[in-house]
Amino acid sequence: MTRIELVEGDITHEHVDAIVNAANATLLGGGGVDGAIHRRGGETILDACRDLRRERYPEGLPVGEAVATTAGDLPARWVIHTVGPVYRRERDPASLLARCHLACLRVADELGAATVAFPAISTGAYGYPVREAAAVAIDAVQDAETKVDEVRFVLFGREAYRAFDEALETG
Repeated sequence: MTRIELVEGDITHEHVDAIVNAANATLLGGGGVDGAIHRRGGETILDACRDLRRERYPEGLPVGEAVATTAGDLPARWVIHTVGPVYRRERDPASLLARCHLACLRVADELGAATVAFPAISTGAYGYPVREAAAVAIDAVQDAETKVDEVRFVLFGREAYRAFDEALETG
């Protein structure tokens, strides 16, 4: 069974096998977690993302899918990029958000990652209410069939931490 940990902090400082990037479809960096990962991880992450766009995802990474790159200068080995749903744009954002988490865990299993750190996917610019997102994320990870030993939700700010803590207690 996968152990779930909660941490309030900066995901770019986590010493885990893989960190999850709440990316945009271009995979070329952006704001929030995505921008922080690209800035701290360095040019090698961006180069790997450009290669992915050229070779596999010329139209961008679809919502709910995941793909891995090097972690560059980050303390992790890999970055698993996933594109979360824009809350008000999708008909069923919960199923897409759950798919993001499951897709990341599948990629982690393929990589042999034992520890994975997730941000609160889609809760920033994509407008997903943090309490709803927390419940979906915790349920998806708890129900997942994965070889990952530990999932660490690294949450930026007290509000996000509280929402995930409540979801974990009730989940």
